[in-house]
Amino acid sequence: MGLFSSFDISASGMTAQRLREDTISQNLANVDTTRSADGTPYVRKTVMFQEKQNMSFDSILMTTIGQIGNGVKVTSVVDDTSTAMKKVYDPSHPDADENGYVLYPNVNTVTEMTNLIDASRAYEANVTAFNASKSMATTGINMGK
Repeated sequence: MGLFSSFDISASGMTAQRLREDTISQNLANVDTTRSADGTPYVRKTVMFQEKQNMSFDSILMTTIGQIGNGVKVTSVVDDTSTAMKKVYDPSHPDADENGYVLYPNVNTVTEMTNLIDASRAYEANVTAFNASKSMATTGINMGK
Protein backbone atom coordinates (compact mmCIF):
# COMPACT_ATOMS: atom_id res chain seq x y z
CA MET A 1 0.00 0.00 0.00
CA GLY A 2 1.36 3.37 -0.98
CA LEU A 3 1.63 6.39 1.22
CA PHE A 4 -1.13 8.27 -0.54
CA SER A 5 -3.42 5.24 -0.30
CA SER A 6 -3.32 5.48 3.48
CA PHE A 7 -4.23 9.17 3.24
CA ASP A 8 -7.12 8.32 0.90
CA ILE A 9 -8.44 5.58 3.19
CA SER A 10 -8.36 7.83 6.25
CA ALA A 11 -9.92 10.73 4.35
CA SER A 12 -12.75 8.55 3.03
CA GLY A 13 -13.48 7.39 6.58
CA MET A 14 -13.52 10.96 7.88
CA THR A 15 -15.85 12.06 5.08
CA ALA A 16 -18.24 9.17 5.70
CA GLN A 17 -18.33 9.69 9.46
CA ARG A 18 -18.88 13.42 9.00
CA LEU A 19 -21.95 12.71 6.85
CA ARG A 20 -23.12 10.24 9.48
CA GLU A 21 -22.75 12.90 12.20
CA ASP A 22 -24.69 15.39 10.06
CA THR A 23 -27.49 12.88 9.50
CA ILE A 24 -27.70 12.09 13.22
CA SER A 25 -27.84 15.82 13.96
CA GLN A 26 -30.70 16.16 11.48
CA ASN A 27 -32.53 13.32 13.24
CA LEU A 28 -32.07 14.98 16.63
CA ALA A 29 -33.22 18.34 15.29
CA ASN A 30 -36.46 16.75 14.03
CA VAL A 31 -37.25 14.60 17.08
CA ASP A 32 -40.58 16.43 17.58
CA THR A 33 -41.46 17.19 13.93
CA THR A 34 -44.95 15.82 13.45
CA ARG A 35 -45.52 17.38 10.03
CA SER A 36 -42.89 17.63 7.31
CA ALA A 37 -43.29 19.22 3.87
CA ASP A 38 -45.36 16.27 2.63
CA GLY A 39 -47.65 16.38 5.67
CA THR A 40 -46.32 13.25 7.37
CA PRO A 41 -44.10 12.96 10.47
CA TYR A 42 -40.34 13.12 10.01
CA VAL A 43 -38.79 9.69 9.39
CA ARG A 44 -35.41 8.83 10.94
CA LYS A 45 -32.56 8.63 8.43
CA THR A 46 -29.57 6.30 8.48
CA VAL A 47 -26.37 6.26 6.43
CA MET A 48 -25.31 3.16 4.51
CA PHE A 49 -21.58 2.52 3.94
CA GLN A 50 -19.77 0.21 1.57
CA GLU A 51 -16.14 -0.56 0.93
CA LYS A 52 -14.77 1.26 -2.08
CA GLN A 53 -14.24 -1.19 -4.88
CA ASN A 54 -11.36 -0.66 -7.25
CA MET A 55 -11.33 -3.42 -9.84
CA SER A 56 -8.02 -2.56 -11.48
CA PHE A 57 -5.43 -5.29 -11.97
CA ASP A 58 -3.20 -3.61 -9.40
CA SER A 59 -5.93 -3.69 -6.73
CA ILE A 60 -6.76 -7.34 -7.41
CA LEU A 61 -3.06 -8.23 -7.21
CA MET A 62 -2.65 -6.34 -3.92
CA THR A 63 -5.72 -8.08 -2.50
CA THR A 64 -4.36 -11.50 -3.33
CA ILE A 65 -1.01 -10.81 -1.68
CA GLY A 66 -2.67 -9.63 1.51
CA GLN A 67 -2.83 -5.87 1.22
CA ILE A 68 -6.51 -5.07 1.22
CA GLY A 69 -8.61 -1.97 1.68
CA ASN A 70 -9.54 0.99 -0.44
CA GLY A 71 -11.52 3.01 2.04
CA VAL A 72 -15.22 3.48 2.46
CA LYS A 73 -17.93 5.26 0.54
CA VAL A 74 -21.46 6.29 1.39
CA THR A 75 -23.91 4.40 -0.79
CA SER A 76 -27.09 6.10 0.39
CA VAL A 77 -28.98 7.85 3.14
CA VAL A 78 -32.15 5.84 3.72
CA ASP A 79 -35.32 6.23 5.76
CA ASP A 80 -35.59 3.91 8.75
CA THR A 81 -38.84 2.08 8.07
CA SER A 82 -38.17 -0.78 10.49
CA THR A 83 -38.57 1.33 13.63
CA ALA A 84 -42.17 2.16 14.50
CA MET A 85 -43.40 5.73 14.84
CA LYS A 86 -44.41 6.88 18.33
CA LYS A 87 -48.14 7.26 18.85
CA VAL A 88 -48.99 9.71 21.65
CA TYR A 89 -52.43 10.62 22.91
CA ASP A 90 -52.77 14.42 22.70
CA PRO A 91 -56.18 15.52 21.40
CA SER A 92 -55.25 19.21 21.65
CA HIS A 93 -52.34 18.86 19.19
CA PRO A 94 -53.07 20.28 15.72
CA ASP A 95 -51.81 17.06 14.06
CA ALA A 96 -53.95 14.73 16.16
CA ASP A 97 -56.10 12.21 14.28
CA GLU A 98 -59.82 11.67 14.86
CA ASN A 99 -59.03 9.54 17.94
CA GLY A 100 -56.74 12.18 19.48
CA TYR A 101 -53.43 10.43 18.70
CA VAL A 102 -50.40 12.16 17.22
CA LEU A 103 -47.70 10.32 15.28
CA TYR A 104 -44.22 11.42 16.34
CA PRO A 105 -40.99 10.55 14.48
CA ASN A 106 -39.27 7.23 15.09
CA VAL A 107 -36.25 9.06 16.52
CA ASN A 108 -34.96 7.87 19.89
CA THR A 109 -32.71 10.50 21.48
CA VAL A 110 -30.66 7.96 23.45
CA THR A 111 -30.00 5.87 20.35
CA GLU A 112 -29.06 8.93 18.32
CA MET A 113 -26.68 10.22 20.99
CA THR A 114 -25.05 6.79 21.22
CA ASN A 115 -24.66 6.73 17.43
CA LEU A 116 -23.27 10.28 17.51
CA ILE A 117 -20.61 9.27 20.04
CA ASP A 118 -19.76 6.24 17.90
CA ALA A 119 -19.44 8.37 14.75
CA SER A 120 -17.34 10.92 16.61
CA ARG A 121 -14.95 8.22 17.89
CA ALA A 122 -14.67 6.69 14.41
CA TYR A 123 -13.87 10.13 13.00
CA GLU A 124 -11.19 10.62 15.68
CA ALA A 125 -9.70 7.19 14.86
CA ASN A 126 -9.42 8.18 11.20
CA VAL A 127 -7.77 11.48 12.17
CA THR A 128 -5.28 9.55 14.33
CA ALA A 129 -4.49 7.17 11.45
CA PHE A 130 -4.11 10.11 9.06
CA ASN A 131 -1.74 11.89 11.46
CA ALA A 132 0.28 8.68 11.93
CA SER A 133 0.67 8.35 8.16
CA LYS A 134 1.63 12.00 7.92
CA SER A 135 4.21 11.55 10.67
CA MET A 136 5.72 8.54 8.90
CA ALA A 137 5.89 10.49 5.63
CA THR A 138 7.55 13.42 7.34
CA THR A 139 10.08 11.13 9.04
CA GLY A 140 10.84 9.47 5.70
CA ILE A 141 11.37 12.82 4.00
CA ASN A 142 13.64 14.01 6.81
CA MET A 143 15.73 10.83 6.58
CA GLY A 144 16.59 11.69 3.00
CA LYS A 145 18.14 15.03 3.95
